[in-house]
Amino acid sequence: MDFIDYIQKYKGQHIFIQTHNFPDPDALGSAYGLAGLLAHYDIETTLCYDGRIDKLSTRKIMEEFNMEIFSKDQLKDMNEKSPIILVDSQKNSGNVTDLIGDEVACIDHHPTIVDIDYEYKEVQIVGACCTLIAQYFKKYQIELDIKTATALLYGLKMDTNNFTRGVTDADIEMYAYLNQYSDMVLLNRVSCNTLEFSDLSAYGAVFETIQVFDRIGIAHIPFPCPDALIAMTSDFILALENVDFVIIYAKRDNDWKFSVRSETPAMDAGEIIHEALLGIGNGGGHAAMAGGMIAKENLYLLGPKPDNKICELFLSTIKRLSEENDEADESEEAED
Repeated sequence: MDFIDYIQKYKGQHIFIQTHNFPDPDALGSAYGLAGLLAHYDIETTLCYDGRIDKLSTRKIMEEFNMEIFSKDQLKDMNEKSPIILVDSQKNSGNVTDLIGDEVACIDHHPTIVDIDYEYKEVQIVGACCTLIAQYFKKYQIELDIKTATALLYGLKMDTNNFTRGVTDADIEMYAYLNQYSDMVLLNRVSCNTLEFSDLSAYGAVFETIQVFDRIGIAHIPFPCPDALIAMTSDFILALENVDFVIIYAKRDNDWKFSVRSETPAMDAGEIIHEALLGIGNGGGHAAMAGGMIAKENLYLLGPKPDNKICELFLSTIKRLSEENDEADESEEAED
């Protein structure tokens, strides 16, 4: 189904645009861009989420683009029939709350974990969800204002780690498209100085706890930490010469949050964390980057030495999946 044909049914109505629970620049840029696109078709929108916005880079994008996004508790006018479009997330993916409204559509760039029957679904495995929103502007020749273009380009830049992670031809094409309409001064302003002084303690904890097992780095942060900061520390550790795969987790009050990174095609980050946390938590994502969590009520399943158990779960999962892949390759060779 064509997206523009689909949204015509909501002309003159109001739609909620929901991001995942801890919106990052890609989620916010996508939601902001989609709101602008729907406004072009006389559709009012409210941006919403459930969780926390607790990272400097995320707060900066909201301030610079005068972006309003409302938490679950602020959504007094949402009811069971309120249409919701999910961006940068999918229902039942583990990182998005099932709000009272009706999730009618989904626009996302992550692999699907649970199939949901939306009215409209756009899922492409690209580097950033902002790429998908930018494609709509280009395809339908909708005028792209400077702030929208810059917000989309910033989200694309951040989620691909400056075009070094998960980049596809579609991302490169949309970079070229957005670049001609963007404000480079504004882009540089939101891109710089995104690390807070208090963030250094998380990096210090990772340095103190990291263990390396055959190029697999595992470390934890023994105190509450924002999702975005956990992801930043995993990207940092992945830059080490003798590490190809990284698992970082933070011990927070209500859950343990995981960030996984891979720079080797033989180790799919999304598949590995999904399998490793199966039965005690949830996880998933891309081959190069993924995330997950274990809820507080399930931590007892890790036993008396939880850090050792985490290492065991991931290392055994990686070994098992590697052996299964080798067996599959051997079977294919035998058939040939």
